[in-house]
Amino acid sequence: MKRIVLVATAAVVAAGGAGVAVSASADTGHSGATVAAKGINWGACEVSGPSDPMNKAQCAQVEVPLDYARPNGRKISIAVSRFRHTDEKNYQGTLFVNPGGPGGSGLQYAPALARWIGGTGHADVAAKYDIIGFDPRGVGSSKPALTCDPNFSDPIRPDYVPSSAKEEKAWIAKSRKYAQDCAKKFGWLLPHMRTTDAARDVDAIRAALGQDKISWYGFSYGTYFGATYATLFPKRVNRMVLDGNVNPKTVWYDAQLEQDKAFEHNMKAWWAWIAKYDSLYHLGKSEKAVEAKYYAVRAAAKKAPIGGKMGPDELDDTVLSAGYNTGYYIPFAQALSAWVNDKDASGLLDWMSPGGDDNGFAVYNAVQAADARWPRNWSKWHHDAAKLYRQGYRFNTWSNVWFNAPIAFWPFQGGPEFRLKGAKGLAGMLLVQSTQDAATPVAGGLEMHKLFPSSRLVFEVGGKTHANTLNGNVCLDDKVAAYLDTGALPQSHRGPDAYCKAVPALNDPDPTAMTAKAARASAGKDLPVGRP
Repeated sequence: MKRIVLVATAAVVAAGGAGVAVSASADTGHSGATVAAKGINWGACEVSGPSDPMNKAQCAQVEVPLDYARPNGRKISIAVSRFRHTDEKNYQGTLFVNPGGPGGSGLQYAPALARWIGGTGHADVAAKYDIIGFDPRGVGSSKPALTCDPNFSDPIRPDYVPSSAKEEKAWIAKSRKYAQDCAKKFGWLLPHMRTTDAARDVDAIRAALGQDKISWYGFSYGTYFGATYATLFPKRVNRMVLDGNVNPKTVWYDAQLEQDKAFEHNMKAWWAWIAKYDSLYHLGKSEKAVEAKYYAVRAAAKKAPIGGKMGPDELDDTVLSAGYNTGYYIPFAQALSAWVNDKDASGLLDWMSPGGDDNGFAVYNAVQAADARWPRNWSKWHHDAAKLYRQGYRFNTWSNVWFNAPIAFWPFQGGPEFRLKGAKGLAGMLLVQSTQDAATPVAGGLEMHKLFPSSRLVFEVGGKTHANTLNGNVCLDDKVAAYLDTGALPQSHRGPDAYCKAVPALNDPDPTAMTAKAARASAGKDLPVGRP
């Protein structure tokens, strides 16, 4: 459920009858292994230059069935990358990595994951694995790449927060048109975009690699993706790290409502942090004062876009990343302060996405629409959003509505929801959850833990950054490395099985001790930011 925004590519639909999307057999019995290619024809990756880390990786396309119920029918292909192990003596097999989404491209994550693990002081662990990155079906370099309207997210968009029925109807029409464009261009693909389809693709890649089992490192939506694979193919799982867990109980409509509440908390935390350093930013001496200043800036941007390019939606989308990752606290506060106090728009405009990623947005909607049943009556969408907004959940509620709204008009009703289950004998899994994660609220870790009895759950206490392993918390990163190295897991307890405190310098950065350049460098690990 990853909403891909801003620095994204590093955070996620004519009414039709039920059953058009998938038959009952679509989630039973058909393994990718039965249709896997005989090996993989690896070649060089397309890279931007000699220093690009993808130069050290290999890339390929793996052909898979569009519909696993018809393995000899139409084919599509999945783009795969491999960063090879260097420790021959202690080879551990393949480690698949998925950055989330739905819609996140993972091809570049093969060398990136090796680099991140190495950055925690555990390069020896990464060296034992062939790390496998891939673009899930419909994404990026996979064929075909789903896109419905490349200009859908171009600025300046209508205000997310409707001030009248007319403004709301404009977004409804925009969302309906997007769903119709998706159906017109890719109606043949949309019914086969379930997470279970993508999990079978992974099993086809596993078989093509000649591996009996795989390990998995999934962030955000990648936790649901990995858990789906573990449910379908429990005997094929070696080790599995799930970081920033999706709540299986809220797939997918209810998940956005829970996010709205969690993001409100995290945005208020950022505004309070800005107030703490008012001597630097001059935006207000209390959380309420900074919040009021923000909404005043937002209202002004509706009348006269910032720098002529950034309206209220684009402003919201930009600073939303501060609710995902505390690494954005300093640079975004600097940029907002420069605009408010000096009328210098360059900082905000530097961070603004020029128009979004339609491939990511299209796949995000397509997967969630196919995975589960969504309300088809717009009155429910409106009622739920208006209620939350009245309750004070202002920042993300309406923007989340419009990010998902095409699903209300998707060409078919999706579902039924696939039921995750931890089969007896499933290998132990390591779940990591930051307790103040807004994109995947803390309940997701607890619910995933209940469904998979062999799992162990580690809480990052007080952590506000989404999917926060490999990002500077030594306690977390050492536990991940030990698990990937030897399978070591914390002892089982009721509820969470182990705890790590959030790192103060990362969770509550001190701008008086950091340069702007260092602040930018701290803003995450180039993971897609957004919702799972």
